Amino acid sequence: MRLLFLGDVVGRSGRDIVLDRLPGLIEQLSADFVVVNGENSAGGFGITEAIHAELIDAGADAVTTGNHVWDQREALVFIGRTPTLLRPVNYPDGTPGSGANLFEARNGMRVLVINAMGHVFMHTLDDPFAALEKQIEACPLGGGADAIIVDFHAEATSEKQAMGHFLDGRASLVVGTHTHVPTADHMILRDGTGYMTDVGMCGDYDSVIGMDKEEPLKRFLTRIPSGRFEPALGEASLSGVLCETDDATGLAKRIAPVRLGGHLSETMPDW
Repeated sequence: MRLLFLGDVVGRSGRDIVLDRLPGLIEQLSADFVVVNGENSAGGFGITEAIHAELIDAGADAVTTGNHVWDQREALVFIGRTPTLLRPVNYPDGTPGSGANLFEARNGMRVLVINAMGHVFMHTLDDPFAALEKQIEACPLGGGADAIIVDFHAEATSEKQAMGHFLDGRASLVVGTHTHVPTADHMILRDGTGYMTDVGMCGDYDSVIGMDKEEPLKRFLTRIPSGRFEPALGEASLSGVLCETDDATGLAKRIAPVRLGGHLSETMPDW
């Protein structure tokens, strides 16, 4: 099975490239299942019901989020009736929505998607390691699920790497989101889990992590806020990762970055 994951969609430019390129990518890469992180898709902060629907219509099978999940207040309402939208699983009990769900891929196989948020340099939620352990015990790879994808939305590289090793052999693909810069460490871990510390963003890289450069630069230089952060609206790059799994085990066989358009060097899997 081929699993395609696209990193944080930032603002209008990020939405435009995903909506434009994703349908063709699914066909070109023979992707059986697609996850898109949409937490920055609405003006750089949060997601709306309309934008979520656009991402699903473009080919996303699940949309994950992170620390900006509630920035658009309507998400508190529509997430409860939208099983394709996930918020971090380690929010406290009683939080609207779900952090994990079991989906059917295009080839009929069962895919468990889990969204979690890190602790280090982030808002304090419940323990992400314990939360993920609970989910995977309830629906293990090769038992309840034919593939398991984990979006670990975290700041610290060390925490992301630790999570990859913690889930090695028990998940098909563990990817990091949140920092908006793609890392070069896509690999298959020792026990067979595909891993990448951060898949980057779908947005304008002529920016400061997707935001128009002027306000972030002023804040770094003066330490004084002078306006709102606004998404950069130039030509966007699409950043993600493709992982091919063994249908018998659910573990990774091959993994490669996917980058198209904009300011980054383009790269596509050669398989």
